[in-house]
Amino acid sequence: MIRRGRPWLPIVAATALFGTATTLALPAVLGRAVDAIVAGTGTTRWLTLACALIVLGMATDLAGAYANAACTAGATAWLRDRLVRHTLAIGPAGAARFDTGDLVSRVSGNAADAAQAGPSAVAAATALLPPAGALVLLAAIDPWLAGTLLAGLALVGAVLRAFTRQTAAAVSGYQRAQGRIAARLAEALAGARTIAAAGTADREERRILEPLSDLRRHGADTWRVLARASGQAAAAGPLVLVAVLAAGGLALVDGRITAGELFAASRYAAIGAGLGSLTGVLGRLARSRAGARRAGEVLAVPAVQHGHHDLPDGPGTLEFHGVTARAADGAVLLDGVDLTVPGGALAAVVGRSGAGKSVLAALAARLRDPDAGRVLLDGVPLGALRHRALRAAVGCAFERPVLVGGTVADAIGLGLARDRVRAAARAAAAHDFVSRLPEGYDTPLADAPMSGGEAQRLGLARAWPAERLLVLDDATSSVDTATEVRIGSALTGAGAGRTRLVVTHRAATAARSDVVVWLADGRVRAVGPHAALWTDAAYREVFA
Repeated sequence: MIRRGRPWLPIVAATALFGTATTLALPAVLGRAVDAIVAGTGTTRWLTLACALIVLGMATDLAGAYANAACTAGATAWLRDRLVRHTLAIGPAGAARFDTGDLVSRVSGNAADAAQAGPSAVAAATALLPPAGALVLLAAIDPWLAGTLLAGLALVGAVLRAFTRQTAAAVSGYQRAQGRIAARLAEALAGARTIAAAGTADREERRILEPLSDLRRHGADTWRVLARASGQAAAAGPLVLVAVLAAGGLALVDGRITAGELFAASRYAAIGAGLGSLTGVLGRLARSRAGARRAGEVLAVPAVQHGHHDLPDGPGTLEFHGVTARAADGAVLLDGVDLTVPGGALAAVVGRSGAGKSVLAALAARLRDPDAGRVLLDGVPLGALRHRALRAAVGCAFERPVLVGGTVADAIGLGLARDRVRAAARAAAAHDFVSRLPEGYDTPLADAPMSGGEAQRLGLARAWPAERLLVLDDATSSVDTATEVRIGSALTGAGAGRTRLVVTHRAATAARSDVVVWLADGRVRAVGPHAALWTDAAYREVFA
């Protein structure tokens, strides 16, 4: 994040250094002006120089503030862009490690915190320069004054060290609690209709806000640590100033320093005591580190790797060789599956709930990779294909499709020619209801009311242009019988020539298929025509 601060970060650092120089020069110039007033000569020159330093300091502060804001904004945009791209690149299996709301929290709030790393690090580093410079210049005026300031700075440094250690833990806990609340809220919004129908809104509200007590505790800890450190620093500051003034008064009486030097010493003591203001800077730095850590957890998930091969000419033969897939907890979902789906065939995948049907479909579409074994399309492992080649060859439709895009046409095929969009919609029996929408295919997706079956048809239309393999994971479960017959006709008519892998619970769909893959307990129990398998009572029970 600090490296991403270029080119603004060097400007932030330069303005901070220049501002430090003017801050340290001003007390010396004002001290000379005091001495000039006492002597009655040269006053104008020193006052003019002091005014010039003040104006220069103001200009430096404005330039630094602008560079700081530009640096933070640019780094935030870069990190959010990278997080979004990486979240899409890690695929469904990688993204499943995080709750949706938590991911949104990391991309939005935590990214903005992390983007302040560069300016905060510069501020923390350069904040030490004014006290250090003040100490050196005080030593030039009188070593005893420098020794007095050094003793006070040791006290303030101890306060800051304790603050840094305590605030880091509080800020990390606060961001984690925020992520949990965001995750639960996203879940509730996705299931809003179910919650309303079940009458469980009150209980859901309590569940969402349950981490609020942790959020409050960590937030209170943050403010408590800040208040304690600020109070201690605020108390130490005046003590340091009084001690330096007392030592300076004695030095003035002894004739070791002038009145102007005493004035300058008082200003340098105030600058040195300002080390206590680092609590705010260190607080921002702690938030930046915590935000960067949470963003880094997302970026640490490896992206799905694609190969450099294209598919050779072929009918779309799909092969599974010794394929095993496991859940996150290690449970076996598919166990040593060996299967060949002939190119151009319509294959129905059936089995009881939990048999592994959706996992098989996800592996065929490379929405996840097997833990062991290989999945090949026309002899090429799916992982060896270029990303564009894979997605052009394989399309996938789901039981609960998530439709994305600005319009209905975008939801079917973003960037596709309108005639191809209409052809896909007709094949999926979606053209008629889309044509009845207020603006047809140009109807904004948010303004297009749809039933579950209509959404499934749009999801099927989105997958329809696939060139080699069409994977339907229970993608017609919500459509009526007449519409299913139309879709079935499209699968066996216009859809012929491609391999079609259809996960289904309906006997009629299995009966229309060329071959049925019967799964049981993560294994292939049988492969054959529906009519031949129907003689087995256990097979008939699958559709009961």
